[in-house]
Amino acid sequence: QVQLVESGGGLVQTGGSLRLSCAASGRPLSNTAMGWFRQAPGKEREFVAFINVIGSSTTYVDSVKGRFIISKDNDKNTLYLQMNSLKPEDTAVYYCAARGSTFLSSQSVFGYNLWGQGTQVTVSS
Repeated sequence: QVQLVESGGGLVQTGGSLRLSCAASGRPLSNTAMGWFRQAPGKEREFVAFINVIGSSTTYVDSVKGRFIISKDNDKNTLYLQMNSLKPEDTAVYYCAARGSTFLSSQSVFGYNLWGQGTQVTVSS
């Protein structure tokens, strides 16, 4: 069974840090591009970060540039999102996703065909 499982969310104060993990089973990350998305209450799911298949290229939404780092460990088959200098507006459920169609934008939810269940991140002011 192919599955993505996120962990590492929680409650943190403004300026704090968290590291999210996304463990993959049944699908090797070594040949998969991956992304992180987030969804705040009442809002659409939005793109956060992307990493290509070999991990040599990353893309971020402007609001997290310089604060978040996406990476993956192919040996552990795990994707990470290091989040630093957290702000209350970063509060959301965070989802990892495996890239599906390469014809669709890597910043679109439609470009991914496998999703985790999400992990809650709450940043208090």
